[in-house]
Amino acid sequence: MTEYRTIAAPATASFVEKKSEFIAYLAPVRTAEEAVSVIETVRKNHRRARHNVYAYLLREGNASRYSDDGEPQGTAGMPVLDVLQKKELTDICCVVTRYFGGVLLGSNGLVRAYSHSTSLAIEQAKVQIMLPCYPVSLQADYSLYGKIAYALPKTDLIQKNVTFEDQVRMKLLVRDTILPELQKQLIDLTGNQIQLQIGDKEYADFFPAVTGIPEKFQSLFRIFLCADFRA
Repeated sequence: MTEYRTIAAPATASFVEKKSEFIAYLAPVRTAEEAVSVIETVRKNHRRARHNVYAYLLREGNASRYSDDGEPQGTAGMPVLDVLQKKELTDICCVVTRYFGGVLLGSNGLVRAYSHSTSLAIEQAKVQIMLPCYPVSLQADYSLYGKIAYALPKTDLIQKNVTFEDQVRMKLLVRDTILPELQKQLIDLTGNQIQLQIGDKEYADFFPAVTGIPEKFQSLFRIFLCADFRA
């Protein structure tokens, strides 16, 4: 997997359709256990609701699950799952709570309502494009810090921590696309007087929210930044 899309934090949205209130809750999850915990928490908080419909998608095992929770088959959980899939999201759980207002919506009405509530919650969420990278621990003498800092690229790298003790120590996240070249450059630049430790592959968001751009356009802006325009 070269990249994936998920959300940074929980989000919620609600609307009313013919006196029924639909409340959608989104949460980032990484395992089925985390998803079940989210579902149970929402159920506990909304015991009086008629339905607590859910769907979740996971990278782990490429798993997906959904439940109509008493609604007619195919009118609730599957529409929620379908919206998540169309938005190309994963490692995500959505629970849509329905407080029944006394008016039947019919199958088509239910599909529209559960789909719409899910879409509203996604609009409120911060969508992340998670890119493959490696954690890099760097250690060098103070005299080399200026050269190292100058050599580090402004993009495709996240500087997580710098400490100044007996030596300079830096913790970085480096995109997989630039790691080999950067490693060689740092070794050559310092005359191999640098200690590098590279951890296991992970994923990170290299494009945090940009000030001045509405949240609903942030994901489009990140896609633009990720695009490769080389011929």
